Amino acid sequence: MTRALPPGPRGLAAFRELRRARFDTIGAFASWRATYGDATMVRFGARRFMYIADPELVTELLVVRHREFRKSRTLRRASILLGNGLLLSEGETHRRHRRLVQPAFHRERVAHYAETMVQLAFVVSRRWHAGAIVDMHAEMMRLTLAVAAQTLFSADVEHEADEIGAALTSAMNGFDRLKSPWGPLLDALPLPSSRRQAAARARLDATIRRIIRERREHPSHPDDLLSLLLEARDPGDGGEVRDDDALTDEQIRDEVLTLFLAGHETTANALAWSWLLLAEHPAVADRLRDELSQTIGDRAPTVGDLQSLPFTRAVMAESMRLYPPAWIIGREALEETSLGPWRIPRGTLVFASQWLTHRDGRFFPDPERFAPERWQGGQSERARGAYFPFGAGVRKCIGESFAWTEGMLVLATLASQWSVSRADDGPVPILPQITLRPARPIRLRLEPVGAAREDEAQLPPRPSSRATSR
Repeated sequence: MTRALPPGPRGLAAFRELRRARFDTIGAFASWRATYGDATMVRFGARRFMYIADPELVTELLVVRHREFRKSRTLRRASILLGNGLLLSEGETHRRHRRLVQPAFHRERVAHYAETMVQLAFVVSRRWHAGAIVDMHAEMMRLTLAVAAQTLFSADVEHEADEIGAALTSAMNGFDRLKSPWGPLLDALPLPSSRRQAAARARLDATIRRIIRERREHPSHPDDLLSLLLEARDPGDGGEVRDDDALTDEQIRDEVLTLFLAGHETTANALAWSWLLLAEHPAVADRLRDELSQTIGDRAPTVGDLQSLPFTRAVMAESMRLYPPAWIIGREALEETSLGPWRIPRGTLVFASQWLTHRDGRFFPDPERFAPERWQGGQSERARGAYFPFGAGVRKCIGESFAWTEGMLVLATLASQWSVSRADDGPVPILPQITLRPARPIRLRLEPVGAAREDEAQLPPRPSSRATSR
C-alpha cells in the first residue's frame, strides 16, 4: 500500500504557518489539529514540518520507530550550552553514557537522597514567615538547585544560587534564537544579546568545572553521580574497556551540566505550577493537607511515606498534565519512514506537544479543570500514551524516579506547614522555552497551617554539603 503524506497547508499558506509556529508554536499546533486532525504536515519548498496529536502516533515516534529519528535541529543547537550530554547525545554514545549514569538513579540510590531533599525543604520553611509574599517559582528554583547540587554532586552552591539562577534564565531566554535559522550568525555578532548569552553560558560552565576540579583536587568517596562519572570507564564503540577509557573532563562536564540544569529546572517548574494550582483551588489544598496530617502528622516525611500519599502524587500528576515541564518533543527523520498510515520523508521535523495532548478532552474529560482525583481509580491506565510528561521509550527521562520523589517530598514537607493564596489577580501566562516556565513571578501569600513549627528543635538538621556521603 502506498502511503500518503499527511494533510496540511501548502505554498504561501504553509510559509505563513511556519512563521507563525516559530513565534506561537502552541497556537499554531492547536489550529492545525482543529483544521487537519491528528497529523498535519506543513510543506514549503524542501522544508517539511509535522505535528502529531494521536497517542498511537506519539508512541510509534518515541518507542516503536525511535531508531529512525534523531533530536530536532532546535534542540541539537542547545549543545552550545549543554554540550553532548544525555539530553542531546545520539545513538551508541547515548546508550553507553545512559548505562554509566543509570546507577545514580536506581531506586535504592534515590531513596538515599530523600533525607537531603526533606532537609533542604525545611531550610526553605525556616526562611518563610506568616504573611510573606514570595515568588514561588524563584523559591522552588533555589530549592531544587540545592537538592541537585548536594544529592548528585555533594556540592554546596547556596552562596551562588542567585547568580546561577540569573545565568540559567538568561540562557533559557535564548531559546527563540535556537529556533531561528540565523541563530549561529547572531551568536557570532557582538550584539548585547549575544554577549549576555555568552556570559550566561560561561557562568554556568565555570560552576560545573569548579565542582569537577575540587573533587579531583580533594578526592572523597561520596555516594553520588559525580563519583560514578569520575570512576567510570567508557568502552567506546569497540565494546572493550581499557585503563585509559576514563571519561574526559569534557564528557563529565557535559553530563554534569545536563543533569544539574535540566534536572532542577523541570522539577522546580512542576512544583511552582503545583503551588499556583493549590492557591487557586483551596478545596484541593485542604484535601492534600488532610492526607498529610493523617499520614505524617507532625514529623518529617520519609521516602517510606510515598506509597501512603496517593492524593499528593495525584496533585503532582495533575499539575504536570496541565503544566508539563517538558512541553514539546521534536524528532527529525533520518530516512524516509512512516507513522501510522502516513509517509514521512527524510528530514521531516516531527513534533508532539505534551501541552496540547494533555489538554485533549478525548483523553481527559473536562481537560481545563484541575482535578487530581482523575488520577485515582484507573485513569492512569486509560490515559496510556496520552500522558507523557517525562517522554517515552529509550530516551524517557532518566531522572523520572528522582523527580517524583523530590516533588512529592518537597510538597509534603511544605504543604503540611504552609498554605498559600494568590497575592495578585489574573492568569499567570506560560513561557514555552526549552521548559515550560511562568512568564512572570508566581506571587503567593504564605500562612502557617495550624500550630506552625516554631521550635526548630523539632526540625531535621540543616544538611551539610556532604549530606549524601556514606
